[in-house]
Amino acid sequence: MFTLLVQSIRPAQWTKNGLLFAGLIFSKQLDNPSLAARAFAGFVIFCAISGCVYILNDVLDREKDRLHPTKSKRPIASGALSVSVAMTGAVILCAGGLFSAFMIHTVFGWIATAYLLMMIAYGFVLKKIVILDVLVIALGFVLRAVAGAEIVNVSISSWLLTCTIFLALFLALSKRRHEIQMLGDKASGHRTNLLEYSPTFIDQMIAVVTASTVMAYALYTTSVETIEKFGTRNLIYTLPFVLYGIFRYLFLVHIRQEGGSPERVLLRDKPMILNVALYLMVTFIILY
Repeated sequence: MFTLLVQSIRPAQWTKNGLLFAGLIFSKQLDNPSLAARAFAGFVIFCAISGCVYILNDVLDREKDRLHPTKSKRPIASGALSVSVAMTGAVILCAGGLFSAFMIHTVFGWIATAYLLMMIAYGFVLKKIVILDVLVIALGFVLRAVAGAEIVNVSISSWLLTCTIFLALFLALSKRRHEIQMLGDKASGHRTNLLEYSPTFIDQMIAVVTASTVMAYALYTTSVETIEKFGTRNLIYTLPFVLYGIFRYLFLVHIRQEGGSPERVLLRDKPMILNVALYLMVTFIILY
């Protein structure tokens, strides 16, 4: 039973919570043990809260997930894990996560609460509204970045928040495109608002956010604010890694028909893993 609960909180998707370390890294305080411990605690808390959200979504979508070739294998959709046990686990995770969040930092606790309430609203209503569904997903990434900065008491650049929301939109739209392609005529049966999307429409939106992501990151690395903050102009040399990462992901979405699970790409695609590792290494060398 415990194993099924762990599967339901989707550990592979905890990579998204890695954004909580952005504030620590880009404030050049990664070598501060106290702040690093606080950032890690924030990461664990968001893993618990997001795990609660994943369980709730699986409970709400269990009938429709049975129509999906991969989601049908999830413990709740397959019937291996009962709804009562799953919801008990979700309540424990939620209560423990929020209590810990407020104990560590009050503002961080309110951000975590806002994230939880927004994702609950997404599960019940917002995911059914075209365009708003992907915007809510993107805002979830932004709240992670803000929470990570708040827990270590640093300010986060507006440019970095802009990059975060564009990148999150890119990933969310790519996931929608994958769902439409994979499910075909059954897409609307799995998620009703997929009927209002089309590959052409999504491709147009992906083109907009792709260009916006690259431009925003380039402007961030060359802005006067960034140069003064870090004392270097060299962050621009991380741009090739950002470009490759986006182009590689587009290749996987359009040519390999992947992209339905960003965390799986990040954990299994070797060129992407190498690219992320090199990006982090170069960023660390430049900043530290």
